[in-house]
Amino acid sequence: MKQTEWTVTLVHLLSLALRFEGEGQYNLAKIARAKADSLSRRAAWELNLPSDKETLAHDIERVAASLDDADLQTAFRAGASARASGRLPLIQEIPHPYVCRTCGHLTLGEAPEKCPDCGAWGGTFLWFPPVYWLEALDPTEALERLRQTPLEVAALIEGLSEEALTRQPADGGWAIRNIVSHLRDAQGVIAFRVDLFLKEENPVLESKAVFAWARDENARPPSVREIFDAYQTSRQQMIAKLESIPFTDWWRTGRHEEFGVVSIKQQVSYFAAHELTHLPQIARLVK
Repeated sequence: MKQTEWTVTLVHLLSLALRFEGEGQYNLAKIARAKADSLSRRAAWELNLPSDKETLAHDIERVAASLDDADLQTAFRAGASARASGRLPLIQEIPHPYVCRTCGHLTLGEAPEKCPDCGAWGGTFLWFPPVYWLEALDPTEALERLRQTPLEVAALIEGLSEEALTRQPADGGWAIRNIVSHLRDAQGVIAFRVDLFLKEENPVLESKAVFAWARDENARPPSVREIFDAYQTSRQQMIAKLESIPFTDWWRTGRHEEFGVVSIKQQVSYFAAHELTHLPQIARLVK
């Protein structure tokens, strides 16, 4: 499909969804919105932008300059500045965005009481969380996933030699050792945060670039099996703690430096869902 045709189709699908929703035809609306989202994601995936810092910095500036919204321009440039300095942008620099479901008005920080363009109630605005994993799993599903993932990792690496587990792939990416180390590091972060949630009222959760630690061999156990055992032991202890707390405690909140106000439920959902992205990564390396 040509770019012009694609754009027309995308806008028409969203316009149809809006019309269907106005008539109460929600099942028709959902497939129109789903196809519009699918088209956008497929096009973005196929574009496959370069990942080098200079190119992406140029792209961010080009996007910012093309916008007619000063708040968005500031947010994009703040994020680019943080990225260039090797850190993650904080919630104060890039507040949560809210979009009017009716007319598309976008605002940063908090949804207005009423949309300034179409008058829609602010409570109907669509919140764009920093990552969908925050709302991916409810407490029961999260606990089950937390139990299962270490078992699936163990099955994938069973019988592999230490040499195979530490062998770097041809593309220079992570070895299985790096992935298992990353899982252990992430588990350490969520275990610490759960304790903090339960000990303090509205604790501050420091932003952690856990991804960057995967190649750091400081204070690592010597073998992948030992790294995995540390991951699994910490996981089992955390699950026991989560199973013992009152159900209402899952909604205890803290303030995350990057994501803003988050609950135990959201943080556990995030970490449990995030791990799923690494299972196929391990499986490809095993093959």
